Amino acid sequence: MSDKSGMQRFGADGWVGVERHGFVAELVMDRPKAMNAVSTAMADALAEACAALAADRSVRAVVLSSTHERAFCVGADLKERNSFTDADLMRQRPRTRAAYTGVLELPVPTLAAVHGFALGGGYELALACDLIVADGTAVVGLPEVSVGVIPGGGGTQLLPRRVGAAKAAELVFTARRVPAAEAGQLGLVDRVVADGQDRAEALELATAIARNSPVGLRAAKRAMRLGQGLDLRAGLDLEDGAWRSVAFSGDRAEGVAAFNEKRDPDWPGE
Repeated sequence: MSDKSGMQRFGADGWVGVERHGFVAELVMDRPKAMNAVSTAMADALAEACAALAADRSVRAVVLSSTHERAFCVGADLKERNSFTDADLMRQRPRTRAAYTGVLELPVPTLAAVHGFALGGGYELALACDLIVADGTAVVGLPEVSVGVIPGGGGTQLLPRRVGAAKAAELVFTARRVPAAEAGQLGLVDRVVADGQDRAEALELATAIARNSPVGLRAAKRAMRLGQGLDLRAGLDLEDGAWRSVAFSGDRAEGVAAFNEKRDPDWPGE
């Protein structure tokens, strides 16, 4: 369904939307009464929206954003979970996991635009993106052990890959919340921008990324993601396979021609 602004809405409650900005798709979390807490319905909507974006070959970059003034996403909906039986929790698990996996496995470069609270599962959604742009109000962290669980949306795997094992261990074990300036210094986010500018900066960066070859962008992301954890020789073999997948593409031919003719490329996307 679509609202009056033309934003495509997902889920029965419409808590997740997709808005197009040319070749950039903005994946919008819009559950304001709960600060975008990830309930079962919210997770289903995120997974559905990500599946639609992954299938759309016209999308070259995605920005994950929030409409809430004071939060990106506060993580799991603990009010909902408080009513769960153990069986309910087990039934919910694959549905919430699909939401985080959906963001992580988007085949194009993905940027999180973070302001306010990005905690627990909220920060894990940001970690699932390739780049994180945060404004000065951002507060990030993985506080799950303080409520008797562990980061279950990818945090125990993605955070060490971002900041190293020891720093990730400190942050997970202490459940510490980290303000924007320190988060930037530690590499928990990639850019810290002026208050209120996270979305604009992320969209600007995504637009710059989207000017490049869609075939090249997808192959480069695939090579970098799949190469994590491989030894160097295996990683280079993976890179070679990715190179071969684009070397004879229409995008490669157009890119070389445009360079030599001193013009902007018109990417065929194949």
